[in-house]
Amino acid sequence: MAIDYKKLLISFKEYLLVALGILLYVLGWTVFLVPNNLVGGGVTGISSIIQYATGIKIGYSYFALNAILLIVALVILGKSFGAKTVFAIVLASVGLNVFQTILPAEIPQTLAIENGKLMSTIMGGIMVGVGIGMTMSQGGSTGGTDIIALIVNKYRNVSPGRMILVMDVVIIASSMLVPSYTPSGELMPITEKITTVVYGFILIAVCSTVLDLYIAGAQQSVQLFILSHKYGEIADMITKDLHRGVTALNGRGWYTQSDTEVLMVLTRKSDLKILLKMVKSIDPDAFLSVSSVTGVYGKGFQTIKMARAKKMK
Repeated sequence: MAIDYKKLLISFKEYLLVALGILLYVLGWTVFLVPNNLVGGGVTGISSIIQYATGIKIGYSYFALNAILLIVALVILGKSFGAKTVFAIVLASVGLNVFQTILPAEIPQTLAIENGKLMSTIMGGIMVGVGIGMTMSQGGSTGGTDIIALIVNKYRNVSPGRMILVMDVVIIASSMLVPSYTPSGELMPITEKITTVVYGFILIAVCSTVLDLYIAGAQQSVQLFILSHKYGEIADMITKDLHRGVTALNGRGWYTQSDTEVLMVLTRKSDLKILLKMVKSIDPDAFLSVSSVTGVYGKGFQTIKMARAKKMK
């Protein structure tokens, strides 16, 4: 059986980006949030509450809670999602424990504690949001409320960031009911716990906003109109090398009064530079028009959520 190296390379790239997203996610927690006893949302937020109350490191409870949700995700979202999410959860579980141990104390002290809780909340929220977005854009998840959000998003046109925001508010507010101890062993007074909850709300607002911006950017598409006398070669290149559909439209140049073919192409914005270079390599004189589109639905792009379509009917 021949090995499809192209698919293997694409799969390797996806897992590499998932790993990078998890790294950002873990660093956001271990560098900025945990040293300040800050509480976030999702399973990691629950695990942080457990660590502050019992001393059990985040990674253990994070893995145990996600194992339950993962079974649900495997049934509803499929095996491909499950494989990447298992990879992400295991990597995050190990990272959340290991990085708390191996990071030199000077790093969180300088970057987080000395800069105050507000700055740590903002920086941690940005890193966590980008990490989740990078992982979700590759078909995986950091687990917890991300899994629930993706399940709902599969059947409803509901923003993942908005779903996570609602669930996380409940988790952060519940931290008021559990005692918290600082790394030095001191019990946090109730007044400080109230401010911690407020910082937690700021954290999830930053995180959900960054997540939505990242997902929207990753899914953004463009529409191209290409005019060239080598339209056949260009169309073959786009379909064979870039694996994108091409529509040839009959046109007529009014100035020259000659018939021509206009190629219409829809592709991801991330593929635009490669496509332009390849078109120019075939025909340097090709005329191209590029415009952003707000939504593209169909094979290879976004899908229309059927549950919502039925409701609208």
